[in-house]
Amino acid sequence: MKIWLDDLRDTPAGYTRAYCVADAKNLIEDCERRGERIEVIDLDYDLGMYEFYGGKGIRLLEWLHERGTHYPCEVHSTHHYGKPEMERYIWWNWV
Repeated sequence: MKIWLDDLRDTPAGYTRAYCVADAKNLIEDCERRGERIEVIDLDYDLGMYEFYGGKGIRLLEWLHERGTHYPCEVHSTHHYGKPEMERYIWWNWV
């Protein structure tokens, strides 16, 4: 599965959409229960009104790191602060 975490942008072909961190966590846990491979998680930083359900996109990265599940992650956010923050987080914690 390819997971697309974003509140506004269209979902690219081949991806499963999550509007908020809580939705993304549920998708990941469902994949794990079924033994389905997670190919990539592509994240946005600012999730607008959906931040009420788990926070900004970086919260998903923190959750993944806390549980030791370092799936391949990419950041498609254009947020001037959030994008580099998330990329640094991946770089420091995924290697």
